[in-house]
Amino acid sequence: MTLSNDTLSELPADVARPGYDRAALTPGIVHIGCGNFHRAHQAVYLDDLFNLGEGHDWALMGAGVRAGDAKMREAVLAQDGLYSVIELDPAAKSARVIGSMVGFAEVASGNAPLIAAMSQPSVRIVSLTVTEGGYYIDPKTGTFSPTHPDIQADAANPDAPETAFGAIIAALKARRASGLPPFTVMCCDNVPHNGHVTRDAVCGLAELSDPELSAWIKANVAFPNSMVDRITPATGPRERALAQSFGIEDAAPVTCEPFRQWVMEDNFPAGRPALEKVGVTFTNAVDRFETMKIRILNGGHAIIAYAAGLRDIEYAHEAMADDQIRAYLDKIETTEILPIVPPVPETDLNDYKQLILDRFSNPEVADTIRRLCLDGSNRQPKFIITSINDCVAQGRDCTGLILESALWCRYCYGTSETGVEIAPNDPNWDHLVAQSKLAKERPAAWLEMSEIYGDLAENAEVVAKFTALLNDVWARGSHSVIADYLAG
Repeated sequence: MTLSNDTLSELPADVARPGYDRAALTPGIVHIGCGNFHRAHQAVYLDDLFNLGEGHDWALMGAGVRAGDAKMREAVLAQDGLYSVIELDPAAKSARVIGSMVGFAEVASGNAPLIAAMSQPSVRIVSLTVTEGGYYIDPKTGTFSPTHPDIQADAANPDAPETAFGAIIAALKARRASGLPPFTVMCCDNVPHNGHVTRDAVCGLAELSDPELSAWIKANVAFPNSMVDRITPATGPRERALAQSFGIEDAAPVTCEPFRQWVMEDNFPAGRPALEKVGVTFTNAVDRFETMKIRILNGGHAIIAYAAGLRDIEYAHEAMADDQIRAYLDKIETTEILPIVPPVPETDLNDYKQLILDRFSNPEVADTIRRLCLDGSNRQPKFIITSINDCVAQGRDCTGLILESALWCRYCYGTSETGVEIAPNDPNWDHLVAQSKLAKERPAAWLEMSEIYGDLAENAEVVAKFTALLNDVWARGSHSVIADYLAG
């Protein structure tokens, strides 16, 4: 059954669907970046709220600034904004149709349609998922980089910006000029202190062309921090076939694990939907939840990813079925990561770690190792190197984390340990491959990428340990080196 408003009532009985009048919804949120994660996370929470009969003035207006966003727009608008979410519980899969998106701004150069959408009086929140690497952070300083070519281009042409942040600035400027209050900017990416990072990007860009506007944004616009979590694989033929198995013809289905979590600061001067009624946690301790999740879950993904990638393992659950890789993950989490993660309200970190091991092992999710290996140059500084730095600062052993970094270096050589070519898997792939080849002869060259490792190359103990481990991986293979690590 092709999805549309007209066919909702004809869907199979086991497919859940909106229990509210979609025609009565009005957009209160513009969301930039409507990929799978957003559509399986924020959009689902809102659908839950609307099904309670509440918040119908908080519907989503989709938006984007990339070519892929235009394709997504075409797919979902052809289905009246509807799409299916299939939860991959090993005990029993379930499907539901999400109806919380009521429109999608045209994706165009200069972003005039997006700016117009954000300028509407009904819009009180602008949210975004633009990936971990989309915030123009200088890896050397960990702060906003005003010299990036994209930022410089928007600063020179602020009335026709190409970035999400430039469009947000233009919309805030338009709202101020028309006497409308500013919207809240809500980041939904896996970035430490994501609200602060988003504020720095918006205000830093505005400062380049309009310092007075930048000061107004700092004084008047809220950027709440949040932590988001749900494992959501990419959509391919398998996922589309799964939707069809439920009797749904969907051009943009999403599959995901049953688990989801959303933790936020309650900082919404223009109002917000009552998301606490559908499981969202509002707290002043977002940073604690965030650190826990980024170090244990995202860091855990990185730990299994490169070990598995070097062995030609295709899926995360297959990596977890490898007794050595599972033990490697468990040991690093238990002995090197958990001791440096601050306490989290009403959370047992050991229980959380076990939850992560179980989630990674779900065979129905079929999360690919290649996806977990993607974009290491942006993810490693946030997910792994922060933990190495904390261990070093506290005088703790971090051999397993340094070994993970050696395995990433070996992966970036461009071939697995069986000689299979690894296709480019990072925005900076060519540079990483070149550096990995240098590191085969002189391992310290890898740590000298200060844009990733900061000043770790100046730590003689870290350099010596990394050198020994990388040389050993090349000489004996990852299996033997991990076995030595597990044996202590």
